[in-house]
Amino acid sequence: MQDVLEQLKAGIRQFQTTVYSEQAEMYRKAVSVPQEPHTLFVACADSRIEPETITQTKPGELFVLRNIGNLIPAYGEMMGGVSAVVEYAVTLLKVKHVVVCGHADCGAMKGLLAPDSVTAMPAVKNWLKNAATAMSVAEALGAKDEAPEALMRSVTEQNVLLQIHHLRTHPSVAAAMARGELTISGWVYEIGTGEVRISAGGSNEFVPVA
Repeated sequence: MQDVLEQLKAGIRQFQTTVYSEQAEMYRKAVSVPQEPHTLFVACADSRIEPETITQTKPGELFVLRNIGNLIPAYGEMMGGVSAVVEYAVTLLKVKHVVVCGHADCGAMKGLLAPDSVTAMPAVKNWLKNAATAMSVAEALGAKDEAPEALMRSVTEQNVLLQIHHLRTHPSVAAAMARGELTISGWVYEIGTGEVRISAGGSNEFVPVA
């Protein structure tokens, strides 16, 4: 346990002596003015996902929400931290775009495919109810009859589309979109290759970023 803490402390020292020292002015500016992120980035809590690295953004550009499976409960279903983050980002910070980003090898999607694997985690099992429809849609589209990796890919994509649908039920989001002040896109990040596929403009197709 102590070894892990020491590793983290070593990282802090490296950050302070290299990253921060080389960009000190940027960090001082970031804390001297109110934050104005342009994007709310909804990502999985998976430790292999790094939103700022993937998008090459700087401090102050992304307002990041992370949880198991990059899920957004429909408004009123599970009022709590996720709903509060969405409302804060859209109403107060006035972000211009929302990204819902799924990824390859997602443990939450594996939980959907193998429900017994999350039986010992009742909180996780209950949370995954917010993604259950994605499994139904993937099966209806015939993915269940395909290879396991194809089913996983389909469920991951359908989950992203489902969470966008849930997102649109939030009053702050619906109002901002009606005023033409907010857009939404769905992403799937392939960890092993670095590829990002994006669904935008209401399309259900995920197109690789060239």
